[in-house]
Amino acid sequence: VQLQASGGGLVQPGGSLNLSCTASGLDLDYNVIGWFREAPGKEREAVSCLNGRIDKPYYQEGVKGRFIISRDKTKNTAYLQMNNLQPEDSALYYCAKCRILTHVDGYYILLGEDYWSEGTQVTVSS
Repeated sequence: VQLQASGGGLVQPGGSLNLSCTASGLDLDYNVIGWFREAPGKEREAVSCLNGRIDKPYYQEGVKGRFIISRDKTKNTAYLQMNNLQPEDSALYYCAKCRILTHVDGYYILLGEDYWSEGTQVTVSS
């Protein structure tokens, strides 16, 4: 399995970027794929995951309404459209196979597992 992430860059606050994650050896139709990020001095955190079986997205609270996760079935590629980027979004972004732990009250935890891409740097600065 290989995951290749790309699309990072430098953008001004309020700007947008679209990250791509191309999967080889992992069929995104039957797996959960997600995006995670790690900023200097902070722990890696989940950003968003997409359950390919049911096309259901999950988002960290801080990116809801700004980020959109999607996929192209023909390319076996997942995307993270990031809008209204803020300096606190600056981090190294990874895509990974994702596990979703859900609670009966709807609360969920997103965990990366097994397969990770190399990171792609996102820097939001004026």
